[in-house]
Amino acid sequence: MSLPLPAGKIQDEPHYSHGSRLRVGVLLVNLGTPDAPDGPSLKRYLKEFLSDPRVVEIPSLVWWPILNLIILQTRPKKSAAKYASVWMPEGSPLRVYSERQLEKTRERLAQKGFDIEMALAMRYGQPSIATAMADLKSRGVNRLLVLPLYPQFSASTTATVFDRVYACLGEMRSPPALRTIRHYHDHPAYIKALADSIAAHWAREGRGDMLLFSFHGVPKRSLLKGDPYHCECHKTARLVAKQLGLADTQWRLSFQSRFGRAEWLKPYTSQTLEELPAQGIKRLDVACPGFISDCLETLEEINMEGREEFLEAGGESYNYISCLNDSEPAIDLLAGLIEEETAGWPTREESRDAIEDRRVARDRALAIGAAD
Repeated sequence: MSLPLPAGKIQDEPHYSHGSRLRVGVLLVNLGTPDAPDGPSLKRYLKEFLSDPRVVEIPSLVWWPILNLIILQTRPKKSAAKYASVWMPEGSPLRVYSERQLEKTRERLAQKGFDIEMALAMRYGQPSIATAMADLKSRGVNRLLVLPLYPQFSASTTATVFDRVYACLGEMRSPPALRTIRHYHDHPAYIKALADSIAAHWAREGRGDMLLFSFHGVPKRSLLKGDPYHCECHKTARLVAKQLGLADTQWRLSFQSRFGRAEWLKPYTSQTLEELPAQGIKRLDVACPGFISDCLETLEEINMEGREEFLEAGGESYNYISCLNDSEPAIDLLAGLIEEETAGWPTREESRDAIEDRRVARDRALAIGAAD
């Protein structure tokens, strides 16, 4: 015996029209950003972000008072000042670059003959995944590709995007078919784009004594529980170094953004920056291959705080190498991933016409058979 669905769980949707054309949609998803660089906006954003059990794997009874009575009472004001230091005229850097990526990728695909619907969402903040998916559904999308803009997979980033997408699908009466992109940390187009970006920076600015790859950190217990993020970061760095022809002594890897007292993935970026000058590394180049778009963690933490730490420790030259952002290689990568992952779906007008012709022919044959 089947159990009844919870009341109000399934959303009402427009009347289904038989014979509607199949439409393919692509949802780009990034982490998120506050609406403005001020305390109230940061408090809303941090509350949503830090309330996700995949982001903070601490029992809720322990975490709730820490979050609500301590962190949300002190951190928003400090974080707002940091966001204000990197805020662009159009808004948050992460959202600005993500929007540019969306538009340029849409244009690139259109130039190649693709006819698909696209939308951008933020896992935390606006535009929300639920809003973006509802928008794509209203445009007739019944085949959906979800592309989280995280190069490396982690339960605290990519998996929480999937959680929210699945939850939204569960509330739809007629959910679209779904495909997801888990990661692209070792995709040849991503490795080449990173290497070309670094090489171009060196051609313009000169080359330091060492290249440091700084990735966002996660608690060490994530690795011990089976999260592949640590290994994927190392693979990305190793492949880029190989593409650049670097010896093992010419590059290092570290992890930034440690939060709380627990042990996180090591070595820590801040500690590495303080130690390198004493080891004879006076000129340093830093890249952040865990981010496809510049954001607070790259522009403020690495380019500002990291620079100060390195120079105060005795360093002489510090060069931050920007993320791919909306560069041509970034758009080549995103368009290429979408083309690969939508293979077999009706992404071009002529393929839709062919599918429609086959459907009409099938219905006609069934009608003739029924008449006989």
